[in-house]
Amino acid sequence: MKIHLTNVFVDDQDKALRFYTEVLGFVKKHDVPLGEDRWLTVVSPEDPHGTELLLEPSGHPAVGPYKTALVQDGIPAASFAVDDVRAEYDRLRRLGVRFTQEPLETGTVTTAVLDDTCGNLIQLVHTT
Repeated sequence: MKIHLTNVFVDDQDKALRFYTEVLGFVKKHDVPLGEDRWLTVVSPEDPHGTELLLEPSGHPAVGPYKTALVQDGIPAASFAVDDVRAEYDRLRRLGVRFTQEPLETGTVTTAVLDDTCGNLIQLVHTT
């Protein structure tokens, strides 16, 4: 068994697609119109047939309070593995990304947390 699809709830799918592709570097996999919204997924360019991230609209009434509570408590909605957290932090800062946690080393794990501009905190992680 392996993870096929996971999601983040986003306030604006177009804005999310731009951020997740142009800033974070993912590539669009599916973009299927579904009424006012879309089935919109991105994947890692390193694994185009791997786990898809669904940029899911935040329309359900439970999503707003859920996302607000996570952000207020500093809890990331998703975690992405990178080769070097410090290098990715520096690259993303140059692109104007706002971080809520600078790179932090805790034993063999280094993390940083960013604001995805769509209502979520996203953790970057590297394990040595």
